[in-house]
Amino acid sequence: MSGYKRMGSEVEDDDFDDDLVRYQRQLKRRKSTRRYVFACAVFVSLNTVLLGYDGGVMSGAIIFIQEDLRITEVQIEVLVGCLSIISLFGSIAGGRTSDIIGRKWTMALAAVVFQVGVAVMTFAGSFRALMIGRLLAGVGMGFGGMITPLYIAEISPTISRGTLSSFPEIFVNLGILLGYVSNYIFADLSVHINWRVMLGIGILPSVFIGFALFVIPESPRWLVMKNRVDEARLVLLKTHEDEREAEERLAEIQLAAGTGNDARKYGGKAVWQELLCPSPPLRRMLITGIGIQCFQQITGIDAAVIYSPEIFKNAGMKGNSNLLAATVAVGVTKTSFILVAIFLIDKVGRKPLLYVSTIGTTVCLFGVGVSLYLLKEGGAGAAAPVLAILFVCGYVAFFSVGIGPICWVVSSEIFPLRYRAQAAALGAAGNRVCSGLISMSFLSVSRAITVAGTFFVFATMSAASVAFVYALVPETRGKSLEQIESLFQNPRDCEGSHVKMEDTERLVEKVT
Repeated sequence: MSGYKRMGSEVEDDDFDDDLVRYQRQLKRRKSTRRYVFACAVFVSLNTVLLGYDGGVMSGAIIFIQEDLRITEVQIEVLVGCLSIISLFGSIAGGRTSDIIGRKWTMALAAVVFQVGVAVMTFAGSFRALMIGRLLAGVGMGFGGMITPLYIAEISPTISRGTLSSFPEIFVNLGILLGYVSNYIFADLSVHINWRVMLGIGILPSVFIGFALFVIPESPRWLVMKNRVDEARLVLLKTHEDEREAEERLAEIQLAAGTGNDARKYGGKAVWQELLCPSPPLRRMLITGIGIQCFQQITGIDAAVIYSPEIFKNAGMKGNSNLLAATVAVGVTKTSFILVAIFLIDKVGRKPLLYVSTIGTTVCLFGVGVSLYLLKEGGAGAAAPVLAILFVCGYVAFFSVGIGPICWVVSSEIFPLRYRAQAAALGAAGNRVCSGLISMSFLSVSRAITVAGTFFVFATMSAASVAFVYALVPETRGKSLEQIESLFQNPRDCEGSHVKMEDTERLVEKVT
């Protein structure tokens, strides 16, 4: 009898050892997968460091460019704002380009074009040469701005997609902060040299972007669209923590790219034709995706970033060093609070953070307007500069907690695979148009209605964004990209939705 007990105990010990080995193997795979996806998100987000650095560094560089090249205030507005306007062409072209050559090589193209533009600006000797460089940089910005968050969304596991898709915004903010710091460090050089050094340093990240191309994989969803299913499976196995989940995701992608998007269903129409004459669900997606991109900019974030020295000068602050030091404080605040969004976006959800963000920015923008108005009326005295800095910092903090990163997350999540790249490109184009309009008109509008009046307008736009979030932005946390499509369907439309659970399970069985 004791022999049987001993034999049973040995069997139980063997089972326990096998379970322990399997658990350790799964734990090792989980850690390896998380590190790999994290590294991919970091590498591709380096593209956006360039974009952020350009915005941050121009806030200080324009002071010295104007002095060195003797350009007018109108030329400054055109120089600063044209980058955003021109980038919309890159954004629109980027959607189609990424469908043809892939997400990965579109990012490479973006980096190359942007860096050529920066190099031309660095050695420019006239306003015309500066404009040529800005035009090239704008096209590169358009490519990079739309493809980076889309790529990250397509390679990320559902559970961490929000966090990873926010990385581009982190790196934009890091770039802005580095631009501010560069302004402060090199401001004491000669006026002919300092702004060139400030701009030229932006070329350095290209080295890391070149290295990233040898590390990151192609998007599995793009690979499925090109019928390269085996390659897509390998990528999904690298980016998902267990094989079953990877196979389920592959089945969903195949269903979305094949059964749901065949030529017969869409009557052989090209994607751009369907975007021009969208179905009701697609129309709702476009309104949400383009709308949130526009609201991100019409609340004045680019004006606060690029023209912060001008804002603080109107608040009574004097001296270039003090003005540039204050902009560093804005950059530190913006970069710090984006980290809060990173930790909360997949835990709290997109919509709660958007509420906090839009309501907070409304209050702070109104506060900036009030503080500058009181200064003009002589009612704030020495407190006005302090109040202005605090409210501007509060504004960028609330912006970074919500609508700053979540705008890009939502617009890269909500579109079906067939439309995703080109629809996201339209959203990015809307973002760039609004950015350009704000950047190019801020100084002129401020002269017409005062800086305080301009911030009251921004506060009104921000209040409208609260209503927009309430009415049109769905919660996408915890849902796969293929499942999110159903959030925009009418109940009647959902009956015909091509991403049904039973269809997915049937395809999983085929795949496995």
